[in-house]
Amino acid sequence: MANAKRKTTCAIVGGGPAGVMLGFLLARAGVNVTVMEKHADFFRDFRGDTIHASTLEVMHELGLLDAFLKLPHQEAHRFDLHLGTTRLSADFSHLPTRCKYIALMPQWDFLNFLAEHGRRYPGFRLLMGTEVTDLIEDDGRVVGVRATGADGEIEVRADLVAGTDGRHSIVRERAGLSVENLGAPMDVLWMRLPREANEGDEPALIAKAGRILVLINRGDYWQCAYLIAKGGYDALVAEGLPAFRARLAAIAPFAADRTGGLTSWDQIKLLTVRVDRLEQWSRPGLLCIGDAAHAMSPIGGVGVNLAVQDGVAAANRLAAPLAAGTVSAADLAAVQKRRQFPARLTQRLQILAQDNIIRKALAEGDDFRPPLPVRMGSDFSFVQRRMGRLVGIGVRPEHVETPEAPPTALPTK
Repeated sequence: MANAKRKTTCAIVGGGPAGVMLGFLLARAGVNVTVMEKHADFFRDFRGDTIHASTLEVMHELGLLDAFLKLPHQEAHRFDLHLGTTRLSADFSHLPTRCKYIALMPQWDFLNFLAEHGRRYPGFRLLMGTEVTDLIEDDGRVVGVRATGADGEIEVRADLVAGTDGRHSIVRERAGLSVENLGAPMDVLWMRLPREANEGDEPALIAKAGRILVLINRGDYWQCAYLIAKGGYDALVAEGLPAFRARLAAIAPFAADRTGGLTSWDQIKLLTVRVDRLEQWSRPGLLCIGDAAHAMSPIGGVGVNLAVQDGVAAANRLAAPLAAGTVSAADLAAVQKRRQFPARLTQRLQILAQDNIIRKALAEGDDFRPPLPVRMGSDFSFVQRRMGRLVGIGVRPEHVETPEAPPTALPTK
């Protein structure tokens, strides 16, 4: 069949936190947007499921917080780090926000909630199962995208293409944007272990005996992240599942009797960690934000928060010029100028943690001792509160400045 052709003001490639938040805010401000997500739904296990206090503050500013918190979630008031014999906590209970905690919620619930409310605005269009394959250019300017959907090939022409398609972004690849790779010493294995009702509620990182495990309370199960040395997955698989279950039991003895539920490597998902960033986030007619502009390490679980904050900042700057048809290269550069500093500083802190804690813990085994400042910081509450602020709010939190166009009633199900 012939290519279907569409026209929109802003074509958003990728239905993750940055893309759906940007699409929602622009549509709320009266801009026509088309969000394209290559998967048929948002149901992806082991995605970032942390909704930070600064994101909850955004939901409050949108008047959606009460409805949002009716979705199933757990509250994390601190994050405990067990580093050898040192215990350190990131304390969220003193954050200057309405919600003094991080909400632990499946990302698909967060995205479905935003999409549902986005549909209240006539300019919001979400195309699921639509994979962008290329950019359309005219005289050096990006003017749209080519994609494949359920009904075949489509072209979406737009005043602006926003690349929000993550660390493996097709948009930044096709745009030829230069990527600086910052490196990462580890990969992550995600899995589930059953959780007993009498076990602790707060998320924790445990580093000992050359192993690192992150535990996130998801009600009746623990969402677990087991860190391995970069490129070590094949060797781990070659050792076999019994050896891997023994590794888990050694670092989390309380759950040793539950590791037997892992009977196939299909239950264990590999996340190949990469930390990188674009030197320039935009070209005429195109802007990248979120992981497409700056892929984050999973340390601190802050990638979702950075993506959401990028979406808010981009909407704040671009809603008016997009509505007026006057979006310029200067507008796009201003988004990078606003968000580049928090992204780079956060990556710098993550790399410090990777090099001085993660890499050493994986290599040194029982001899691992965290750096002296970390050991000293465990004795001071102000250090724990500062850590809580860095994780829970981040650097340069954004606030909603876009207006609201008249919404319609929520769609009936």
